[in-house]
Amino acid sequence: MTNAHAARDIDTSRPHSARMYDYYLGGKDHFEVDKQAAETVAAAYPAIFVCARENRAFMHRATRVLAREHGIRQWLDIGTGIPTEPNLHQVAQSVVPEARVVYADNDPLVLKYAERLMRSTQQGRTTYVQADVNDPETLLNAPQLAEILDLDKPVALSLNALLHFVTDAQDPYGLVARLLSVLPSGSALAVSHCTPDFDPTTWEKVTSIYNNAGTPVQFRSQKNVSRFFTGLELLDPGIAVGHRWRPDAAEDAATTEPPTDAEVSLWTGVGIKP
Repeated sequence: MTNAHAARDIDTSRPHSARMYDYYLGGKDHFEVDKQAAETVAAAYPAIFVCARENRAFMHRATRVLAREHGIRQWLDIGTGIPTEPNLHQVAQSVVPEARVVYADNDPLVLKYAERLMRSTQQGRTTYVQADVNDPETLLNAPQLAEILDLDKPVALSLNALLHFVTDAQDPYGLVARLLSVLPSGSALAVSHCTPDFDPTTWEKVTSIYNNAGTPVQFRSQKNVSRFFTGLELLDPGIAVGHRWRPDAAEDAATTEPPTDAEVSLWTGVGIKP
């Protein structure tokens, strides 16, 4: 599909989760319908902007930790969303210029902006695959993936703010297990996942807003997020609220007042495949 075709396929008559997330991050790649829906969420959960910011910060930290401390040189990032700099490959390649990253998303909107994801270092490589996490076989058999990633060497599977859009009826645990099954020992799983644990009433409202807008969601408890890491060796500090997973001194210095757990409402974790 070309970018022109993707542009024609974009539905601007209803809100879209990726464009709403762009609004939460202060981006410009959204429409009025997305802004209105996002502001409805913000009215119920004013800290949604904090949650989105901390989600991005976790991705940056997890990527740097895997590159610096665990020798990861390859990433498979599913549910990429609208590119927001610095993107994952930029973070990884700032540590290891030879890093290789495959981005995957099922949304034609992301394809429209995919050229932003291709600006790799000379030593590294990046590509984009139009694929759905609910169809792992198509993704894993994509020729673009085979061109970039060597599945005989460790790969970090990055699932940031994705799995709460995969309901239990879609077998999220089975999907994650299938994706991990093709990755060798030393590979990693990085997950961030919104949770109702700290404020169930507010997150019930958020769930209704997304469901009523045509985007099914299922926000999970710490216990249920932990299940995604079955069989993996969790890095310290285990399953932690986003801003508490390996906090960065420079980030903390730039923050006048740290957010509360309820404001962040995001479980995060990184596990290594033995």
